[in-house]
Amino acid sequence: MEIIEENNNLIVSEMAENLVGSEIIKLAAEINEKIRAGAHIFNLTIGDFNPEIFPIPAKFEKEIKKAYEGRKTNYPAANGIAALRKAVSNLLLKNGGIEYSPEEILIAGGGRPLIYAIYQVVLDPGDTVVYPVPSWNNNHYSHLTRVKKIQIETKFEDNFMPTADQIKPYIQDVNMIAVCSPLNPTGTAFSKEGLTSICDLILEENKRRGPNEKPIYLLFDQIYWQLTFGETKHYNPVILRPEMRDYTLFIDGMSKAYAATGVRIGWGFGPEKVIRKMKAILGHIGAWAPRAEQEAAAKFLIDNEATQKFSDDFRARLKKRLDAFYEGFKTLKSMGHAVDAIAPQAAIYLTVKLDLKGLKTVDGKLLASTEDVTKYLLSEAKIALVPFYAFGAERDSNWYRLSVGTASMQDIESFFESLRSMLADLKK
Repeated sequence: MEIIEENNNLIVSEMAENLVGSEIIKLAAEINEKIRAGAHIFNLTIGDFNPEIFPIPAKFEKEIKKAYEGRKTNYPAANGIAALRKAVSNLLLKNGGIEYSPEEILIAGGGRPLIYAIYQVVLDPGDTVVYPVPSWNNNHYSHLTRVKKIQIETKFEDNFMPTADQIKPYIQDVNMIAVCSPLNPTGTAFSKEGLTSICDLILEENKRRGPNEKPIYLLFDQIYWQLTFGETKHYNPVILRPEMRDYTLFIDGMSKAYAATGVRIGWGFGPEKVIRKMKAILGHIGAWAPRAEQEAAAKFLIDNEATQKFSDDFRARLKKRLDAFYEGFKTLKSMGHAVDAIAPQAAIYLTVKLDLKGLKTVDGKLLASTEDVTKYLLSEAKIALVPFYAFGAERDSNWYRLSVGTASMQDIESFFESLRSMLADLKK
């Protein structure tokens, strides 16, 4: 067999040469290596669902099969089939209280290509985007589109959500603000006052700029908006401030609300001109969702009974897991261990704290960094969590994302037995 050696002297674009790999993928490689070696890992890293635990809605699955049996396998319309855009329009009005016409909605193969298209459409190379950290992938989209970035380090006392006061010093230099609520990775959400303040800041600055200068746009990722718990309420910038309609670009879809991450049905919506330009970009790179899945989604989403029944059960099962993990961490904290957690608010994530730097392991090794803690957690307790630095936060942050999409209730008790044992062995 011929071995072909890679030529590392080949010249590629500056963007490609300096593209940073995903910290989450790096951690996943370590996890998979241990699993291949036969270890049982409590893998709570991935923002996905185990379909054996959380299958997609039965009616949706049935409609997908029927669409393939009906040979719905040709190209869809570049902006998505009309029936699905109409169904999304109805969903947004019925469940979200906002009215967008099918012409203001764009269907794509998940949320990622839509985010990329927004960056490309409203930003020129050298423009500036501001976003909070921790947050998901804004650093990579900034790099891919060759724009400047301003990262705002959020705080625990603000539920890791950005504030208008943090954004205000940069407002005159910014072309887009990118936020997500409910937030990946924290599972927290904007308060009404917090989001309103940011909207007012944008409106005030756009008024100052006037009609002949590019405005500030708000990229508002609300992919988790249908997964809120308890008293948490999802707030929408266009409802809070109707004038924001001209400047807000939404990311949404089926992946999280309906456990359909691999089905790849996402939608964006916003000002019709921007949506048309996004459609042109995604048409060139072929990022549409498959025709059969679009046909099925259209039929499922207009069935109010099926969608409501699934959502009620799905949220209840997610909350049960989030609550169990939260109570477990609070119990450990009450026992004197240096851990903590934020009460579940939304999404599929729990924000947990492992303040273990400076402690020594049973064999005398100092845990000098968050990376040391993360590796020891994996090797000793067989627990895999994602540190916030993987989402752009400071390298020494002691906060982590815990995802419940692959967690069975049976595993949670074993998880805490393993974590308790590990914590008990650590010494000052």
